Amino acid sequence: MVYLDHAATTPMHPDVIAEMTQVMEETFGNPSSIHQYGRSGQTKLENARQTIADSLRVKPHEIIFNSGGTESDNTALVETAFAKQVQGKHIITTAVEHPSILNTAQYLEKLGFEVTYLPVDENGQLDIDEVKKALRSDTILVSVMMANNETGNLFPIAEIGELLQDHPAIFHTDAVQSYGKVAVYPEELQVDLLSVSAHKFNGPKGVGFLYKRDGISLPTLLHGGEQEEKRRAGTQNLPGICGMAKAIELLPPETQTANQEKYQTFASKLLDDLTAYGIEYRLNGDPANKLSHVLNLQFPGISNDLLLMQLDLKGFAISTGSACTAGNVEPSHVLEAMYGKDAAAIDESVRISFGYGNTQEEIDRFAKTIIDTIQRLKQRESSKIS
Repeated sequence: MVYLDHAATTPMHPDVIAEMTQVMEETFGNPSSIHQYGRSGQTKLENARQTIADSLRVKPHEIIFNSGGTESDNTALVETAFAKQVQGKHIITTAVEHPSILNTAQYLEKLGFEVTYLPVDENGQLDIDEVKKALRSDTILVSVMMANNETGNLFPIAEIGELLQDHPAIFHTDAVQSYGKVAVYPEELQVDLLSVSAHKFNGPKGVGFLYKRDGISLPTLLHGGEQEEKRRAGTQNLPGICGMAKAIELLPPETQTANQEKYQTFASKLLDDLTAYGIEYRLNGDPANKLSHVLNLQFPGISNDLLLMQLDLKGFAISTGSACTAGNVEPSHVLEAMYGKDAAAIDESVRISFGYGNTQEEIDRFAKTIIDTIQRLKQRESSKIS
């Protein structure tokens, strides 16, 4: 099998597995305990927190460890809404956010909050002017993802951060798809809250963190113990946290840049091969401003479900969109926002995403296989018509 669905999740790096195994074997103490076993766990915990903070160029105590992106997104939206509802009940987000944002926003609407869902253009890009037009005096929260998980599009986070400098609204960004791929520095972006999940950058599943800027006061989402400076109750997942820290240690800025360049080479070669063999396709997304490891392609006249199954049988794993909606009959809300609900692209598009372990030889084999598969499917359709 060749795995080309790294936007959904990533394989754990062997060094991450080794780090977690060592922690599980040698540092089983509860970090909240005061004996030697607990102190050893606490030291590991705080070293990991420092590693994560250094990667973001922020203070260690601004990192709140938790179970991952969904918990971070829920905390950012729900607790900000509850904390700021006296000042207003208006929230701004986009129509193409991850379900952990959109479903939480819909939950808040049921509680009396008003949510504006910003549109995107046909390239799936967000216009900063749309944010300006939506911003009101009673806006308490703006939540815009840094990179879209289906198209790879990068959104104007720094520009939004600058726009909000003279506005009291809290600014949150879901950086789950971008952290570990490109530089993410919250202070430079001027964001208040930022969500990350370890399994998107070769770390373990079920662990992540929420960055919360100093001065931002939020109620806690989970109540119980006094872990994470009373900001998130529950015994910390120490092996997972240490694994997450090891994963980001393996991805310094120069490695992230080199990876994006490598994935751009993969994407360019694949598209060149499709063109050379006369395969009709359309790139969904903004080719000038996106993560290079995510490639969303429409193949007119080809069912994406059928194409995915055919490729899976031949040993290649891709997807039709977000893993959090895969398996459901719901169409891609991202492509709907870009093209409209009746657009053919919704049923004809697949997402190919590169990552750790992929080689040019694999991409070349994949290109040959997808070309052969599409040609055969086209011939089958032609024979039916004739």
